[in-house]
Amino acid sequence: MPSQQAKKHASVDTLRAIAEAHGFQLKPQDELEYLDIVHAAEESVNIVDHLPDWLTPDLGTPAQSSRTYTLPSTSENPLNAWSYRTCIKGPELQNSAGLLAGKKVAIKDNTAVAGVPTTGGTQPFHLCNDKPAPIPTLDAPVVSRILEAGAVITGISTCENYCMSAMSCTSATGPVDNPWLKGYSAGGSSSGSAALIALNVVKKWRESRGLPIEDLGEGVDFATGSDQGGSIRVPAAYCGIYGLKPTHGLVPFTGISSLFPILDHVGPMASSVHDTALFLAVLAGYDGFDPRMTPETPLRANVPQYHAILDEQIAARAAAGTWTPQAAGRGIRVGVLKEAFSVAGISPEVISVIRKASSRFAALGASVADVSIPLHIAAPHIFTASTRAYMADILLSRQGSSTASSLPFPFPGPAPAAPDQNWYETMTASNPLVIALLLSSEVLSDRSKYPETVRDKAVRHVQELRAAYDKALQQFDVLIMPATPTVGPQHAGAGMGIAKKAEFLLSNTLNTMPFNITGHPGLVIPVGWGHVEGGGGDGKAKLPVGMQIVGKRFDEQAVFLAAAAWEVGGLGLDEE
Repeated sequence: MPSQQAKKHASVDTLRAIAEAHGFQLKPQDELEYLDIVHAAEESVNIVDHLPDWLTPDLGTPAQSSRTYTLPSTSENPLNAWSYRTCIKGPELQNSAGLLAGKKVAIKDNTAVAGVPTTGGTQPFHLCNDKPAPIPTLDAPVVSRILEAGAVITGISTCENYCMSAMSCTSATGPVDNPWLKGYSAGGSSSGSAALIALNVVKKWRESRGLPIEDLGEGVDFATGSDQGGSIRVPAAYCGIYGLKPTHGLVPFTGISSLFPILDHVGPMASSVHDTALFLAVLAGYDGFDPRMTPETPLRANVPQYHAILDEQIAARAAAGTWTPQAAGRGIRVGVLKEAFSVAGISPEVISVIRKASSRFAALGASVADVSIPLHIAAPHIFTASTRAYMADILLSRQGSSTASSLPFPFPGPAPAAPDQNWYETMTASNPLVIALLLSSEVLSDRSKYPETVRDKAVRHVQELRAAYDKALQQFDVLIMPATPTVGPQHAGAGMGIAKKAEFLLSNTLNTMPFNITGHPGLVIPVGWGHVEGGGGDGKAKLPVGMQIVGKRFDEQAVFLAAAAWEVGGLGLDEE
């Protein structure tokens, strides 16, 4: 079936209007010849539009007709972390040998799972006109890989509205609560993924201390997250779990809603360093479709078995007698990023916790020193200047981008719905960042005011920022810093104005967003606790503090080793 009816051919008046908009006039004797050329282009498009669609067999043909899903009841979804419940299993594995055999996995609700709606965290009919939410006919490669590894996908996790929030209060289905303290942010936009892992962590932590356990529903062993400014790492920090934004291009983004190609990352969320490494081994590797991938991206057959390598590194150090609280960090060079401790809104308590974490590295025998990268403070401005003009077209209209070296494989689906007044009213109430994105993208795409040379300069500064981190990482194996300026705050209040709410929704990404444009891997691990503000009963309530560990591009192994070594001194959540 054609995607749309054949359209009336352009006329001479059409071409005249186009020419006038571009500042020139067609000569009368040229008009018909140009019109013939344009008509030929229109005819080609119409012919292709009437061809049957084609889906590459390389992406598989899942039997989505056998897949079912349900909306979770309130009683089974007390944190609002589930968008849909499912039970999807992959092909039978010999001897149940898959790396994720029998494990429960949640997929973020911006990722194609054949036969299950993809809502992107937004309201019904925002993503398409003819159904509440698009239902994919193909699995994203990361979904296929998870199923091939023997996991069971038990549901789709709630994400923030259009994935445009680093807090957890914008989803169309309502706020996602932090499992440690309801009414507080779980972080975004991978809010549900983090909460579903963390609820098992909370249960285990409270059981070990003989504390009462609240029924928070069913959790998962692993979850996918996407990260375009901090959307894996911020929820990991707030919820006290582990989340990795991998090197850009290491894990395929095919079949996942894009914000901007240079920002798009998908990665593992889990409850330990080892499980995060294991999940990365399942997800990583070239897929043949994603233009974000480079010659540095390993083929699937060559993907490092990060968890096994980590086990080998630990075993070798244990055999040498150095995997101890006095020596586990030997040979690891740790740089403490000075500017990361002066970002806007950072709390003295978070600074203290991360400084204490750096001291532990030193006590473990690591080489630890401060390092200054002044451009880190300007990174949010570079982020905006290099990307914002194109974001609305990609996010809302699903248009391609000039930043892609080749066209990604577009998953079939309905045409995106056009914004209207109802959409404006709904989004202003739910997530004003989306409206602000549309407006600012339109303003910044005015080439009379902001020519391409402006963005070109910004992209050069992206490379300057990358080079600055690379230079520091020649001196150090990893850089450490606070993941977020504070612990998870209370959800945004109903009376918060547009500008204040928009600022609130992204105020926690100042140390995460720089590495989205430079592509360096960043792992967040829990390293302590901070007091909450604005509530928490007797004022003694605490929430986790996360430390971000950044490494060289495509050197996730060094990041995992540093994290594992730090934990030889004790798990971060054990320090009360």
